[in-house]
Amino acid sequence: MSKSKFNVVNPDDIIAHFGADTLRMYEMFLGPLEQSKPWNTNGIEGVYRFLKKLWNLFLDDQGNLKVQEAKPTESELRTLHKTIKKVAEDIERFSFNTSVSTFMICVNELSEQKCRNREILRNLLIILSPYAPHIAEELWSALGEDGFVVNAKFPDWNDDFIKESSISYPVAFNGKTRFNITVSADMPKEEVESLALSHEEAEKWLNGGSPKKVIVVPGRMVNIVI
Repeated sequence: MSKSKFNVVNPDDIIAHFGADTLRMYEMFLGPLEQSKPWNTNGIEGVYRFLKKLWNLFLDDQGNLKVQEAKPTESELRTLHKTIKKVAEDIERFSFNTSVSTFMICVNELSEQKCRNREILRNLLIILSPYAPHIAEELWSALGEDGFVVNAKFPDWNDDFIKESSISYPVAFNGKTRFNITVSADMPKEEVESLALSHEEAEKWLNGGSPKKVIVVPGRMVNIVI
């Protein structure tokens, strides 16, 4: 991009159309900070839609606050705390582009969960504020919080909320996946093996015979060699 090539983009024009936070997050979303990146505004509308989706978590079309005082659900806590952890780690590595992706995933999940919980959304604004300071401050004020979100303490994550309570294992026969089983995350390997072999689908592939070998990769997969 240069004046000689007549392809300079005036940031004031983008800000006037999409807002300063959209431009700020889009520039971080383009790629790793230390690498050169081609300037292309085709994807800026995606960031703009993300911020609109964030706004809709807090306010309805008439500008009324939708946030409620309630106990967070397990799924809401898992979404929040895995986001806090990822963003905190990304900040230490200056990996701002992956933080923006993480925020997008978080807001999509909270939208699907129809999250209206003050505790969840309040902490989301705190970790988002370095990336989208204007909208974060506006929503912070809409929540009725004192002071500025930029001065709020960055929340800590709790690994207990991040742990999955169940795991889905693909079950393969001679390396080819045939079905899946869902088990408790702390189920021992021996029980996982037994459950896979006793599954009704397993009978079809074993055809009355016995497997030569059963390989259970904890948390990953089950491979039955016949």
